Amino acid sequence: MKPIYVQISEWLETEILNGTIGRDEKVYSQYQLAEMFTINPATAAKGINLLADEGILYKKRGLGMFVAPKAREIILENRKNSKLGSMVTDLAKEAVQLMVGEDELIAMIRGVYRKEKGEGS
Repeated sequence: MKPIYVQISEWLETEILNGTIGRDEKVYSQYQLAEMFTINPATAAKGINLLADEGILYKKRGLGMFVAPKAREIILENRKNSKLGSMVTDLAKEAVQLMVGEDELIAMIRGVYRKEKGEGS
């Protein structure tokens, strides 16, 4: 299980991706997050700071944390590189173990991708 502060940062990322919290909009304070999720404010702050360190949030002195102009792009790139990268690695390892050829694997991926996009196979 992921640490709570990571779960908080991922929740905030999802809120940004969904458009619930927009560009240059103020995000929840550590105290609001602590109350919402019944956690320690220091844990909430750690989740917020994780996003600030990645350039997803920025601080306005005395006002709080706000969504950076390129936050959405940063989140998408980070998730693509970490999540998809990991999944592709696992998929390739499994394909090698099962002796699935590269062309066959690519054809399988292409078929599922097209189906998910609603293009048929």
